[in-house]
Amino acid sequence: MRVVYSVEEVEIPKGVSVSIERTGPFDYIVKVKGPLGEVTKEFKNTPVVMSLQDGKIVMEVFKARKREYAILGTYKGILKNMFLGVTRGWRYKLKVIYTHFPMLVKVQGNQLVIENFLGRKSKITLNIPKGVKVEVKGKEDIVIEGIDRELVSTFAAAVQAATELHGDERPSPHGREGGLGVVDGIYVVGYEHIKS
Repeated sequence: MRVVYSVEEVEIPKGVSVSIERTGPFDYIVKVKGPLGEVTKEFKNTPVVMSLQDGKIVMEVFKARKREYAILGTYKGILKNMFLGVTRGWRYKLKVIYTHFPMLVKVQGNQLVIENFLGRKSKITLNIPKGVKVEVKGKEDIVIEGIDRELVSTFAAAVQAATELHGDERPSPHGREGGLGVVDGIYVVGYEHIKS
């Protein structure tokens, strides 16, 4: 059933300023500025009408169906993550796991370099996005920080995906059938806020 009108409100936290710019009939640029910096998101071709009213972001949908309700919920989550990013920041933790060939992970300029993965001579290099800080602690811990959750989490996932093995690349150790296979890789083990 189609509902004629639906509205969602997201309260703007103290110390955070928001600007909404309409760039087209269905396009918006939302800028959120807080103590840790500024995050900008572009919402394109959206059925949602966004506006600022009394310290809140108001999102309205006309003739809403399931899709529009889903979009409202997604946008609400994105905005809350933006607020948390500029006030508390995001930190993702990754663990380097190897059984035989010791992996070497280091930051060189604006790249994360993974060497000796499964004894391979070729290096895996990943470009660190602007606004993301990467730190390698010891031999087994990687910390990725930033204020834009989308950037930070996407880069953390890219690091994990760079060392994932599939199919024939992941044989069982010692030729055994049905084992776990090779578990070497870099894995996301958790996330938290930079400031509590």
